[in-house]
Amino acid sequence: MTQSVVPHRVVVIAPSPVSMFNLAIPEMLFGKVVRDGRPGYEVVICAAEPGPVPTTGGLDLHVRHGLDAVRDADTVLVAGTGAPFEPEARIVAAVREAAAAGKRIASLCTGAFQLAEAGLLAGRRATTYWAHAEELRRRYPEVDLCGDVLFVQDGPYLTASGYAAGIDLCLHIIRTDYGAAAANQVARLTLVAPVRPGGQTQFTQTPLPPERGTACADTRGWAMRNLDKPLALSDLARHAGVSVRTLTRRFHAESGVSPLQWLLHQRIERAKELLETTGLPMDQVARESGLGTADSLRAHLVRRAGLTPSAYRAQFSRLGTAAVETRGMKPAA
Repeated sequence: MTQSVVPHRVVVIAPSPVSMFNLAIPEMLFGKVVRDGRPGYEVVICAAEPGPVPTTGGLDLHVRHGLDAVRDADTVLVAGTGAPFEPEARIVAAVREAAAAGKRIASLCTGAFQLAEAGLLAGRRATTYWAHAEELRRRYPEVDLCGDVLFVQDGPYLTASGYAAGIDLCLHIIRTDYGAAAANQVARLTLVAPVRPGGQTQFTQTPLPPERGTACADTRGWAMRNLDKPLALSDLARHAGVSVRTLTRRFHAESGVSPLQWLLHQRIERAKELLETTGLPMDQVARESGLGTADSLRAHLVRRAGLTPSAYRAQFSRLGTAAVETRGMKPAA
């Protein structure tokens, strides 16, 4: 018997002046998660002082809830604010109390300054918007700042860099809570890129521009339709009609990773979806995702998710073990 899903409560703290884009991201993405016909998340926005909160766009946003809302949160997410982004003592205290209570804490953009002021990031890896990275490093030298990543998770604390990186972080949270299929479904519904590699692996050598081009879009789409084929770098270059060197350069400029890193990531995501939504044997999951063998599938999934394929299926499968067994199959290790 399927148990009803209790919505995971995400409380978003809006500093002043708050980025309206930062506030829109969690509401847009978390609001698209539906499990067993019910919302997967409840999103609550709060501020140090309920009422009108100035935004970086010059408007006032009316926020009904105060910081008391943080006490009932499962995840606390601190939005970014405009310069001079001085930490607000009441927000810092609320975040520190939430961390002490064992809640998951995340930040978007300059929200990392609030987490750092609370002492949560000391000795931990973290990031913020590249334009403010040096300022965060100067103020909080104890933070292991990764200025060239989209987002980072270090234990229960997650930090994202600026703008669209907040989308990647929220999709990562959805994937962690509800699995790859749910995260990819939200990406499709909101017309954003599929889940990209996490902040610990997706490095960018220079700050990414807002528009990263679409020269390799057709080749990426073709590769997604042929993940079960033994695609090599030369195959991708041939489809794109360019040299391997040119493809690699363009691909990295657009995606932030090499073609083969991107391809491996998509294959692992495809394997996760198959584990979640089908009762296929592990060998077949490996073949259809392009990972080759069940041993290869196991090695990649343990490295990426920290779970064996059978453990991943048990945790995230929509079918459940019983559904798998009724097809005459037992979950493989």
